Amino acid sequence: MNVIHTPNAPEAIGPYSQAMITGNLLFTSGQIAINPASGQVEADTIEGQTEQVMKNLGALLEAAGSSFDRVVKTTCFLADMADFAAFNAIYERYFVGKPARSCVAVRQLPKNVLVEVEAIAEV
Repeated sequence: MNVIHTPNAPEAIGPYSQAMITGNLLFTSGQIAINPASGQVEADTIEGQTEQVMKNLGALLEAAGSSFDRVVKTTCFLADMADFAAFNAIYERYFVGKPARSCVAVRQLPKNVLVEVEAIAEV
């Protein structure tokens, strides 16, 4: 297994890696809307937070030698399912290959963000 780390995605906020590669698969940890430059959540809308999450995922995919078009599965967590349509409008711009996906509402996310996304991709 290989640990993936990049300064272009937020540092882990617990005892875990940003991402791991095993075989030809990359497994990212859930990405939330933390701007890696400031270490802070800087957006307070689902649209702004989803854009930051996608930037963070993109940085991890790039660091691993992969890309959005090589993602085979995502798991998405929303703090409020009422944000589903707004989230999807941004999500579909990045995941044009339409990977398999689960999307669930959860009671609360780390740092009280509105969205978290993890991905599995080919490398």
